[in-house]
Amino acid sequence: MTARRPLLALGAVLLLPGCGASFVDTLAAERSVPPPATTPAEEDCAQRAEPDPDRPVVELDLRLDDGLRTVTGTETVVFTPDLPTDELVFRLVPNGPGPAAAGNRLVVDAARGDDVAGSGYEEAGADGPGGLFVVRLDGELPAGEATEVALDFTLTLGEGDFERVGAADGVSWWASGAPLLAWQPGVGWARDPFVGLPGETATSPVAETTVRVSVPEALTVLMTGDQAAPAAPQDGRRTWTSVEPVARDVSVAVGEFDTASATGGGGVEVTTGVLPGADVPARELTAWTLAAIDQLETRFGPFPYATLTVPLLPIEGGGIEYPSSILLAGADRRVLLHEVAHMWFYGMVGDSQFRDPWLDEAFATYAESVTFPVSEEAAAGALGTPGEVGAAMDQFDSAAEYLRRVYGKGGAALVTAREAAGAEAFDAALRCYVDANAWTIATPDDVARALEDLPAALDVLTEAGALDE
Repeated sequence: MTARRPLLALGAVLLLPGCGASFVDTLAAERSVPPPATTPAEEDCAQRAEPDPDRPVVELDLRLDDGLRTVTGTETVVFTPDLPTDELVFRLVPNGPGPAAAGNRLVVDAARGDDVAGSGYEEAGADGPGGLFVVRLDGELPAGEATEVALDFTLTLGEGDFERVGAADGVSWWASGAPLLAWQPGVGWARDPFVGLPGETATSPVAETTVRVSVPEALTVLMTGDQAAPAAPQDGRRTWTSVEPVARDVSVAVGEFDTASATGGGGVEVTTGVLPGADVPARELTAWTLAAIDQLETRFGPFPYATLTVPLLPIEGGGIEYPSSILLAGADRRVLLHEVAHMWFYGMVGDSQFRDPWLDEAFATYAESVTFPVSEEAAAGALGTPGEVGAAMDQFDSAAEYLRRVYGKGGAALVTAREAAGAEAFDAALRCYVDANAWTIATPDDVARALEDLPAALDVLTEAGALDE
């Protein structure tokens, strides 16, 4: 999840100028009629994978102060590694270069647990106290054995700019606002550095997550997970609770939201919230969201979550995706569609957002084409952009280059791969990819494996630098 997501439409991205002959032109010259492609039968694809039964269990107890600028909290984590480890590593996203510059700050005040031997910060290219917080254990924790750690922390909310953490008059929001467990199953701890670009650098597993938030009683909370009705007010405050069985991270927004809820045909309950004077009423925003879910399910299969909340913030700039929740900054249907697509690509099918940012951003940009078709000319122009789609976050010289290559060229490569392979075959293979890699952290090799029977699609993605030769 990026520190900020620019307001981007797929068509605008794909119309960015490129250089030289595009790969789509080469394809057209070599192959006037696409070769027949095998469509994977349903029986050839595994059922959607179930989350790891030994995934982390996270409880967040949070309190927003009456001034709406400080969150104090305790995070309790029960962690069962699949590899031996003698430490736990947490990513402190609000201390990254973008959020910290806006006045945000996350400080861990104490670390507790029967197995805890000590703790401290690692800089990792972040500001403030550091970008990583490391809890040292008193011995090696074997694979398959659990440990429980509790972190007390304080989060300071900066001025309301388009960041994942912030506050404005009468409203506060924080996403990735608690220490984030940085474990990649089968690999180990992700210590990737923060970068000064508007892109994500986190890697986190899904976790069975409970969130409790105490706020002034006049305010409404919209957050990740299936929310219960708030408890009765006590001492001028109410506590809101949600549960999300497969949350990689969580988002919370608090304000005087006018809300509207509705359930779609697939059973997904959507709740949106808008503040007084918003450009769109909550019921209309809910209708937009349900329509986006319906459109995307036809391409990628069933929506991954039972619920989706969409608070509309009083700032402009785009949107930021979180599992079963979207922080929307500006009432834009195309941006909303992009962020809903992230529920499949990032939320369910995870990735190392530092190493392989295209696996969520290019796929979400490509997903916009379900409603906003991309012309061959636009795709060709974007494919002519110099550089590889599959670069890591520290391999871009500027935000503009990152956006052109990952969003623009990456989205165009997927659109063109679908055309080259045949829409029916490509869509079926991509649904197999989604289901096989649900609730894991996928890699480009998983994409290549899913498309192995579609050489025309593989050629496009390889030429664009998304996949290895």
